[in-house]
Amino acid sequence: MKSTRLLVLVFALFASLSAFAQSGNPADAKKAYIHKLQLADRVRVDVYQEDELTRLARIDARGMINLPLIGEIAIGGLTVVEAQEIIQRAYREGRFLRNPQVTVSVEEYAPREVSIQGQIRSPGRYTLPIESTFTVVELVTKAGGITDIGRGSAVTVTRVMPDGTKQVFTVDVDSVIKGRKNSGKIDDNTLLLLPGDIVYVPERLI
Repeated sequence: MKSTRLLVLVFALFASLSAFAQSGNPADAKKAYIHKLQLADRVRVDVYQEDELTRLARIDARGMINLPLIGEIAIGGLTVVEAQEIIQRAYREGRFLRNPQVTVSVEEYAPREVSIQGQIRSPGRYTLPIESTFTVVELVTKAGGITDIGRGSAVTVTRVMPDGTKQVFTVDVDSVIKGRKNSGKIDDNTLLLLPGDIVYVPERLI
């Protein structure tokens, strides 16, 4: 009886820890990385039991790849799962295949870089890790930290959106590093960097 009760408690504890890790709270667990296919990614498209339809293709500047039977199809900006679904739908709705089962995999990732400028000890361009997230705080740390005259409470991230417009985020790096609650404008601890982002550390006003 005691062993049964102990087993139940172990399972309950395991379930609690799993929920805690998957809660999405950045203070508890890092966000799961979900890659979105982008320009110059080289992908492999397989169709189950249809070997002649297998293709290796690089995503062009329009976000397109060219596939047998269906021709050009846009997958840029989609996740692998979303790309699989849209390709399956194209084969099915075009009446080429009754029940296509498509697998999309990334064979070669395009260069994923961000830059950091201003009052940082090692300014320059940095490569984002493949299949992993990277925050502003992690980039600041990798670049040697903020200089003595840098204003870590107002680090900006400039991001060019798909429509060409720019979006600017302000991150209080100092508060994150010191464990204080952020200003509430954005979640300073979980702003994940995207390729092409420009991070700037301004000078502190004296």
